[in-house]
Amino acid sequence: MSFRGLSFRHMSFRSLSQLGASSMLCCALAMLALTPAARAQETQSQEAAKRAAVLRTLPTNAAKRIFGAEKTPAPLEARSIGFYARGCLAGAEALPVNGDTWQVMRISRNRMWANPAMIDFLEKFAGEVPRQVGWPGILVGDMSQPRGGPMLTGHASHQIGLDADLWLTPMPEQRLSQTARETMSAVNMVAPDWMHVDPKAWTVGQLKLIRLAAKDARVERVFVNPVIKKALCEGAGRDRAWLSKVRPMWGHNYHFHIRLHCPAGDASCTPQTPPKPGDGCGKEVDNWLALQHRAIFGPKHKPGKPKPPLTMADLPDACRAVAVAR
Repeated sequence: MSFRGLSFRHMSFRSLSQLGASSMLCCALAMLALTPAARAQETQSQEAAKRAAVLRTLPTNAAKRIFGAEKTPAPLEARSIGFYARGCLAGAEALPVNGDTWQVMRISRNRMWANPAMIDFLEKFAGEVPRQVGWPGILVGDMSQPRGGPMLTGHASHQIGLDADLWLTPMPEQRLSQTARETMSAVNMVAPDWMHVDPKAWTVGQLKLIRLAAKDARVERVFVNPVIKKALCEGAGRDRAWLSKVRPMWGHNYHFHIRLHCPAGDASCTPQTPPKPGDGCGKEVDNWLALQHRAIFGPKHKPGKPKPPLTMADLPDACRAVAVAR
């Protein structure tokens, strides 16, 4: 299998980014061997073909078949139910596809839904980007499905409306057409050696954008490619506390992933363990780089048997009500 197309799927463990260096080395190689490449840049037609292929072989009791078919949110009180990679979403709101400082990409995927807390965060965050980063605004990628839950393609997380992918490409000054939003590719920030950022693509703007997100108290994690984490470590200067939230993760070379804390008072949401103190630079990020380089350029391993997809029984009980609410 090829890893050069990159993006590795968001992994559902809680998470590899929480493991120590020695555990990471032994576990990640096995996961890399089993994890198919999942391209975040697929066009509308490519995504449609991929979904059709998944549906042909997907068990009838797979939760992703049920949640992937829903086109509208559950008309229930807004709640994030379960964990980021094992849950669902009630009372979702959609981010408007156009704002003064944001535009939603890949609209046909219908993944611009989220917990109202995420919608509020993104609108305010985007409004700060021109002043804090110097960009006209942001391009917003996948968030969640209308009722959250497992997706037919791509992400293992993004299930409870508190995850969002933001492109590392500045929003253009002009309003993008529907065709452009479905076919335009984000820019790969990583050089062909997969050990350094591409100096033709990576600028101080990307660093400022990620830093702006990580310094927000509502943000629980920011996921970036290990190469980008290395660049952030090198460019952060003396202000380094925000780096603890920024975790290396396979893929994320075209975009970065923002994860919010569980909203206050939402007892149905399962929080993630806080990141370890420290900036996560040095040996930790070097180990991630070595693993990624080995997976891309080293000997390829035959994929093992994939895990069976989550069923409704694997999700919190409340997700049954979300799935059937009308």
